[in-house]
Amino acid sequence: MSIHLMLVAAYLPADVVTQGQKLALMKICDSADDETRLSKPGMKRVRAWVGCGEKRCTTIVTELVAKGLIERVEVGMLGRRAVYRVFPLGVPPIPSNDDLDARFQAADAAPKNPNKARSGITRAAPSKPAMTHEDIDARTREDLDVQELAAGEGVRREPGFHGWNPDDDEARVPPVEPQGFHGGNPKGSTGGTPSFPSSTGVLPFPPTPAADAAGEPRGCPKHSTPAASCRGCKTNPRAERAARERERAEAERQSQREFMENWHADQAQARQVARDRPQDVEAARQLARQAARAGREGLGDARSPEK
Repeated sequence: MSIHLMLVAAYLPADVVTQGQKLALMKICDSADDETRLSKPGMKRVRAWVGCGEKRCTTIVTELVAKGLIERVEVGMLGRRAVYRVFPLGVPPIPSNDDLDARFQAADAAPKNPNKARSGITRAAPSKPAMTHEDIDARTREDLDVQELAAGEGVRREPGFHGWNPDDDEARVPPVEPQGFHGGNPKGSTGGTPSFPSSTGVLPFPPTPAADAAGEPRGCPKHSTPAASCRGCKTNPRAERAARERERAEAERQSQREFMENWHADQAQARQVARDRPQDVEAARQLARQAARAGREGLGDARSPEK
């Protein structure tokens, strides 16, 4: 345990290490030896100090290695802790009070957000710190008074919804007509309720969306009077195409079924002939062997070079 190294790590400025890196470095320094500066903190202890997950803790240790604040001497394995050397480039000195004052003055003078920094503007002095809860309540009341005075109200009210209805003479809507509406019916208007034109189709269903693109006739020839659509009686061109497709598929399946039945019948007949007349089967086999032999001999003569 090295108190000196842990104090050195605790006084590192914010532009060198983040809060998580500082906590991890302080734990590694807490487990280090004063002379060799070797430390075996263990990942569980470092995670407990930093308060993060295992992967984030490993990343923080790697960031400390990249900044030169620690170095790995031995890699940790199952059942063996990793060994680190603290401050391998040299131990920084502990800052004095003057150094800390200069550091904090520079930090206070620097803008909080450099992208939105405004030059030439002095910052207001901080208010007196609140000592008790009564001071905080007094500040809250002062803020409310300032807001209500800015709004022109004479009575201070608590934030939230009010618990009463407005007076009768208090008008919610100004007694004028909105500018977006006319003040009466236009010329030629009957003054009745407007209505939309009725549909020109006979049936309640419109034609198919792709009827024009596919060149389909806008009407059914099966009716005496062509209608806008025959979807209700299922005689529209799309339904007819679907029915023809189903009939074609059913005919194809029927032909395949008949082919398989005929094939099985032929195979059964051939097996029956083989059982009834085995001598004919053997004669056919001999003829097939002789034909194959003759074919091979003829092929060999054709491939041999001429003398």
